[in-house]
Amino acid sequence: MDHSTMSGPDEPSAPSSSAPSGSSSAPASAAPSSGAVDVLPGMPPVTDPANIYGDAGANMLSDIARRSKPYAYVPHTKSGEVWVIDTTTFQVVNKFSVGTEVQHVVPSWDMTALYATDDLGNVVRRIDPLTGEPGETIDVFDPYNMYFTPDGKSAVSVAEAYRSLVWYDPTTWQETDRVRYEDCKGIDHGDFTPDGKIAVFSCEFDGRLAVIDMQTHQLIRMIDLPVRNTTMGPQDLRIAPDGSKFFIADSDSDGVWVLDADLQTVTRHIDTGDGAHGLYFSRDATQLYVTNRHEGSISVLDARTGDPITKWRIPGGGSPDMGNVSADGSQLWLSGRYDNVVYVLSTKDGSLLQKIPVGNGPHGLALVPQPGRYSIGHTGITR
Repeated sequence: MDHSTMSGPDEPSAPSSSAPSGSSSAPASAAPSSGAVDVLPGMPPVTDPANIYGDAGANMLSDIARRSKPYAYVPHTKSGEVWVIDTTTFQVVNKFSVGTEVQHVVPSWDMTALYATDDLGNVVRRIDPLTGEPGETIDVFDPYNMYFTPDGKSAVSVAEAYRSLVWYDPTTWQETDRVRYEDCKGIDHGDFTPDGKIAVFSCEFDGRLAVIDMQTHQLIRMIDLPVRNTTMGPQDLRIAPDGSKFFIADSDSDGVWVLDADLQTVTRHIDTGDGAHGLYFSRDATQLYVTNRHEGSISVLDARTGDPITKWRIPGGGSPDMGNVSADGSQLWLSGRYDNVVYVLSTKDGSLLQKIPVGNGPHGLALVPQPGRYSIGHTGITR
């Protein structure tokens, strides 16, 4: 279970929503085409509809990214700390407290800050990527995870225990909206359509997906997965480079579901390994890395078709969880959730380059710098 203190069926009630949570008649985004994409107002244009990650290729760094310290930030769910690792020396160079249960470290939309999210403490702590030092602590409601709308106008706290998304102004951190999606128990990970207007979120403890209009914040529809696992079901999800499908890692099914761009049809299940959990694209957007957390392996899939390519096994086993690909694309950094380590693997052949001891319960590791024009959050989804 991702949320280590997740309540059962009678989880605490959230304050009432400022917008209704029921089904909306809003249409889903059209399937991608080779033409220009009509994006969310204020969102950077999609320069290549065939590869929405085309501006986040190897070493395509912004000025702020070039000046950022080459660090990995490792949040710990058990100690409430963030540990900082120099990615050039593989040495721990700093540790600081955030609070009670730190789940993820999330790059801001403009990548000028990182936010360590503490869901039990109801806070995020700002980190300066130029120095690696922590800054102010900000009150945020149940930030299990955090995303930024593709136009950069809102930070969205994923209040997993409350089946809610909470919108904030990312400059003042004043709450602007809160919506409870009653039928999405354990709202967890998300990603956006190429136009930025719609998001898909996993419902980990319902075996379902929630399709949400990001302009109205209304629920468009719920999608039941063909096999509804309700203990540790769908978790991380990512949209394919060409926007033709979403990949959804499902820990209980030991593989990845494929949701069509119509945002209605689950077309396929891809077997990967025990405890499929995290999803990361290679820098050239040709491969998808799937962390099999209970098996100690990483499955490599074709990023467009989902077809299996190979599997990398961590020597001696392990619990690869969350992380990211290095700016140059040569390394995959992952937290070892149940082994209190960080793994560094070569993306050339999957060989283990380093196993770095860290604290208790490492989870949503973020790497800096990251290529790309902007971040939509989580541990560094950039476009």
